[in-house]
Amino acid sequence: MVRCPPSKSYTHRAIAIASLANGESIINMPLISRDTIATLSASRALGINIDQHRARITIDGKYPLDTPQNIINAENSGTTIRIYAAMAALTRRGFTVLTGDASLRKRPMQPLLDGLSQLGVVCYSSQMNGLSPLLIKGGGIRGGHVTINGNISSQFLSSLLISSIYATRPVSIQVRGQQVSKPYVKSTLSSMQKFGVLVDSEKDLTEYYIENKRYRPTQFQVPGDFSAAALLLVAGVTVGGTLTLKGLNFSLPQADSKILEILKEMNAEIKVNMRRGEVRVTGSKTIEGGTFDLTDAPDLLPVISILALKATSPVEITGIAHARWKETDRVAIIASQLKKFGARVVEAEDQLSIVPPRILRNSNIQTFNDHRLFMAFTIASLMTEKSEIEGAESIDVSYPNFLLDLKRLGAKISFQ
Repeated sequence: MVRCPPSKSYTHRAIAIASLANGESIINMPLISRDTIATLSASRALGINIDQHRARITIDGKYPLDTPQNIINAENSGTTIRIYAAMAALTRRGFTVLTGDASLRKRPMQPLLDGLSQLGVVCYSSQMNGLSPLLIKGGGIRGGHVTINGNISSQFLSSLLISSIYATRPVSIQVRGQQVSKPYVKSTLSSMQKFGVLVDSEKDLTEYYIENKRYRPTQFQVPGDFSAAALLLVAGVTVGGTLTLKGLNFSLPQADSKILEILKEMNAEIKVNMRRGEVRVTGSKTIEGGTFDLTDAPDLLPVISILALKATSPVEITGIAHARWKETDRVAIIASQLKKFGARVVEAEDQLSIVPPRILRNSNIQTFNDHRLFMAFTIASLMTEKSEIEGAESIDVSYPNFLLDLKRLGAKISFQ
């Protein structure tokens, strides 16, 4: 039995919202990883006092925020830079500069800048190219109506939702085009509700109305991470044996809980105990292929691709164009690396078609320092006699104990 690590998405949101809630909030069982450390650093830069323990973070939130004395470096975390770009408008005065590593500086920011501008915030891309570094002027958010593009990332919308409650006037948000990753928006709304703010929204999550409100400090329990659970469950299904995961919370929305539905569709042996927060899988000699739409769960692309290697029939993965705007172009890299294992892969803009190999080849796999690709391809390598995967240091971004957990489960892994 393995305890699932805490959710990265909920840890980010809890830290940010607690930072805006006047008074002391306690976040229990947070994920401490490279990405969430960047979020903690961003809050501290905005003048928030934080007391960090192993299993608890105490945050003394306030509004308005302080103008940072230095730049905010979000490192590799898209969630951090996007949420804190809007929060930077809630400083008293002056400008806040936000940037990140080379990978983050390639990820799109213009839809968020456009949204903030419509709400009266003075903000720029320093290179005038829609990418970070970003310059955000403090002094508050005026409010009003804003339309925002929904087909690249849900983080733009989450950023506006979290900070718009402090706007001078009510805020109405309309999503233009298809909103991808809707469960992540639901995670944001659930987190806001835990801190006392309920947002009016249409059922299809395309329109929102936000009045001037205040967050209330609270205690927040971070649920287990279905993104990490997906990796371990796929390892159990593909490599063999019986694996039980505990520490999951089915009452809070998470995009990657879709893995349970997909595993059942692929005829994997899986049992779910929602009351106890546990999932058990048993290794399968074969699993079935099929077509899977990941519009709302793009982070499942790597693990579903790995499942395809063991399927008895082709696998088609659709709704994945926005996965090209993650830490890497995950669609292109997965297509190229799966071929090394012997799979036949056809890549389209929004789709991968994968024909599994009869025998998996030993491979040398490149992951381009993308944590989710490294973890998924590590699981794939366990199905071969011997393969090498580069990029182990990347797991610190989201799941620092990933390799240790695999070794506890009996995986044979060595380091060079």
